[in-house]
Amino acid sequence: MHDEPGFTLRVGQASADLLAVHKRHKADCSAFMTACNPFSLVADEAANAAQQAALAKGLSSRSLAYLLGIGQHPSNKWPGEESFLVFGLTLEAAKVLGARFKQNGFVWSGVDAVPRLVLLR
Repeated sequence: MHDEPGFTLRVGQASADLLAVHKRHKADCSAFMTACNPFSLVADEAANAAQQAALAKGLSSRSLAYLLGIGQHPSNKWPGEESFLVFGLTLEAAKVLGARFKQNGFVWSGVDAVPRLVLLR
């Protein structure tokens, strides 16, 4: 899945790149999420890697296609986190998965390819 060209998602702004990858993956929605740093408490590299591996295993067991990415707010000091852009993950399913991995939120996009921040707590 590393053959996709890179692009940046901006919350609230339609993304032609996201729409194009939705079409390539025959998806009408996607979620951009991580399992790193549960509840925004900085975890060590090994713990984050284990959480990411568990999330990847869960996505694969559901046969969900995904791309790897880095989640980083453009204006704060929080370090970027390894993340997945998961195709075909409904909003409700993404909420369940985010809660399972103790995340404060994630970014979800529907058919309009407008990324929206979804807060879980």
